[in-house]
Amino acid sequence: MQSEMRILGLETSCDETGVAIFDKNEGLLAHSVYSQTDIHQAYGGVVPELASRDHIRKSLPLIKEVMRVAKSTPKDITGIAYTKGPGLNGALLVGASIGQSLGFAWDIPTIGVHHMEGHLLAPMLEPEPPSFPFLALLVSGGHTMLVYVGKMGSYEILGESVDDAVGEAFDKTAKLLGLGYPGGAALAALAETGNPDRFYFPRPMIDRPGFDFSFSGIKTFAANTISAHPESKADIARGFQDAIVETLTIKSRRALSSTGLKTLVVAGGVSANRALREALHAMASKENAKVFFPRHEFCTDNGAMIAYAGCARFMMGERDDLSIHVLPRWPLA
Repeated sequence: MQSEMRILGLETSCDETGVAIFDKNEGLLAHSVYSQTDIHQAYGGVVPELASRDHIRKSLPLIKEVMRVAKSTPKDITGIAYTKGPGLNGALLVGASIGQSLGFAWDIPTIGVHHMEGHLLAPMLEPEPPSFPFLALLVSGGHTMLVYVGKMGSYEILGESVDDAVGEAFDKTAKLLGLGYPGGAALAALAETGNPDRFYFPRPMIDRPGFDFSFSGIKTFAANTISAHPESKADIARGFQDAIVETLTIKSRRALSSTGLKTLVVAGGVSANRALREALHAMASKENAKVFFPRHEFCTDNGAMIAYAGCARFMMGERDDLSIHVLPRWPLA
């Protein structure tokens, strides 16, 4: 096993182009993310073909920038990690093609990383990382799941959303409120000004055993409430967010109690939500548990989490062959 390990990480699963360099001994040396939000805003959602084209345009300039900031040449890079899935097929193929091509040209190994494993491990980039085993709550635009993480690479799905992901519910409800795309952050900001006692939204599936989620009902309830009270957007946003936060908190507390774990890791785009952070910190404190979040810049898609996950995989002796193969659907377990 190499004593020196410096990994170039590439993230191109959806609408952010992320590049980073992680060194096993020195930590994160450089990272940069380009968001395509402005491109997709006019369409009210991500257009896969436009996403793929923009990854092609932005990847190489970002790689050059990150290499410069990290004071690294190709000879310093010992491996390349790229997002293999899940995600948009065309977008994933851009990262895989560039990663494999550079690996071939530089004569170094490559590895395809699971996007959600990257999110799950993002808090490991912090000065005080969590220790295995832990419970992970992954909350993003495409996923909502509770995962028992025994060790690196050992993931047991305890529960997940049976319909919409929580980030998807945020964005769709924001769109109903006329907040544009992506609207999750805008909805959260609007909720801060809302009256918490005006509207009570259902907390779906909290009265059922187990750890699965469902958010399509909350979205429908929001649509009906907006139709009946179009003048009360802030109060509706508050009622919606409170329901989401309480549901995630109840399920997380239940999973901690069931597993006996005392460490909760929360990652994915929705983990940046302030109300959710406060509620989970309060719950963890009552349960004598600790909760870990990535810093805000690593909540959304980024290359740093892919570089870190790739480094961990390389340290386990893993590597891919030169075939370019992506998995738009790829279960974490």
